[in-house]
Amino acid sequence: MKIVVIGGTGLIGSKVVTLLRRRGHEVVAASPRSGVDSVTGAGLSAVLDGAQVVVDLANSPSFEDRAALAFFEASGRNLRTAAAEAGVRHHVALSVVGTERLQDSGYFRAKLAQERLIESGPTPYTIVRATQFHEFVGAIAQSAVQGATLHVSTALMQPMAADDVAAAVAEIALGAPINGRVEIAGPQPQSMAAIVEHYLRAVNDARSVVADAAAPYFGTVLAERSLLPGDGARLGAIRFADWLRQQPKPTA
Repeated sequence: MKIVVIGGTGLIGSKVVTLLRRRGHEVVAASPRSGVDSVTGAGLSAVLDGAQVVVDLANSPSFEDRAALAFFEASGRNLRTAAAEAGVRHHVALSVVGTERLQDSGYFRAKLAQERLIESGPTPYTIVRATQFHEFVGAIAQSAVQGATLHVSTALMQPMAADDVAAAVAEIALGAPINGRVEIAGPQPQSMAAIVEHYLRAVNDARSVVADAAAPYFGTVLAERSLLPGDGARLGAIRFADWLRQQPKPTA
């Protein structure tokens, strides 16, 4: 089976490509570097020719409101059209758990717009909503810096390792489309402040964390369960603490 992975050279995409190739499928890792740009539409028709599945893992390079919306709307429209014209049988896209609860953030408004474009198209689809990645905790920490401290939300989060995300996406890509959403998450919820504190200690960062219920998360203030999946989510196996222990230690 021919499977095209848009964003196939990124963190999740490269892992998905490897997993699907091990299963014996013809997998194309599509990205601007390979001449495929979902935002401009360049190369999409050619790469999707003969494909049964397209997996959209492309992400906006900017979290700025207008830039993110422009990215996901342009990419979503181009992929919707090209997939329909090529007769693709399953359109899989990666999104975020709780997107509809995070609409104070321009980035999440853009993700919801992307989802709606897919839902309105003629190609059967599955939207995979994932919780935050373990690999993203450093960026969460950096976004919370206020002087010498980090003000971090007390909301619960249930992060998952990129390896677990990729495994779930690959499995879903090989299954039948559900014309709906699937949620995937890490094995256990913890407060965001506690997770960031754990991360800082592991990387020998002495800055202190202020647990603050009103601290924004990329532009939106979270309720306690805003980032948590509902019942029935598929859970990954890799715990944050175990993943963190496996990361290279910082050097002086």
